[in-house]
Amino acid sequence: MNNMKTTLLLATLTAILVVLGDMIGGRSGMMIMFVISMGMNFMSYWYSDKIVLAQYNAQQVTAQSNPKLYGMVERLAKNGKLPMPKIYIIPSDVPNAFATGRNPSHAAVAVTEGIQRLLTDDELEGVLGHELTHVKHRDTLISTIAAMMAGAISMIAHVLQFSAIFGRSDDREGSNPLELIGAIVIAPIAAALIQMSISRAREFLADEGGGEMCRNPLALASALAKIDYYSKHGALPNASNATAHMFIINPMVGIGESLSNLFSTHPRTEERIAKLKQQAMNPKYKEKALF
Repeated sequence: MNNMKTTLLLATLTAILVVLGDMIGGRSGMMIMFVISMGMNFMSYWYSDKIVLAQYNAQQVTAQSNPKLYGMVERLAKNGKLPMPKIYIIPSDVPNAFATGRNPSHAAVAVTEGIQRLLTDDELEGVLGHELTHVKHRDTLISTIAAMMAGAISMIAHVLQFSAIFGRSDDREGSNPLELIGAIVIAPIAAALIQMSISRAREFLADEGGGEMCRNPLALASALAKIDYYSKHGALPNASNATAHMFIINPMVGIGESLSNLFSTHPRTEERIAKLKQQAMNPKYKEKALF
């Protein structure tokens, strides 16, 4: 059901983009926007991982340079029946982590220096299990496509606003001012809501899968509580709204705290912890009830 929901939401984003194209240039505009959306999907598929790793100055590690971290990821990947991903370290004291890559065979997991110092081994394995679940579900690609499409819709809305102010050279007969207002105001908001909804749905699934992969949902719950606390006291360097959805906890200080949860890239941490505690009530996790 969650995968079907995500597919429908992505289709809705594409539809909004195409409708905006029609408003700008009729059928030719629709075709242009459709081609643009396909081009963005193609770029996201092949290059999004390289771009985001470079943005955070992530450095690849090996079994020789960081045997402890490498061993954790290797063990969890086997538990999840996944290929071994590349592993990266982000040079920052702010605890956080993300996964990227177009598919499980071309995946990467990145953690900050700070998260390795802050968390216990069990907690860090919970975080890594969460990120590897994103890889298994191909969430990194889905979320990146959604973010790029939402950004394109917002950009087109600004173009329409500029056209409305200074006049259009291709005004079509019978154009509806209400449609223009809807495109300028409602479309970007709808696109943002859809993007955030996709991101939140995938986070809940990754929490559940991470708890299962590390076989200790309570360790992941404890890790989320710690990371959330520190995220409120310092932003991750180079963090941006364009990549915030990728991290296990939003790396932007205060984002989502003063706004409705509808506009948050992540579910409330308290809600995520509650679901993990409920998951841990399964008898197979009883011996891990430490949180």
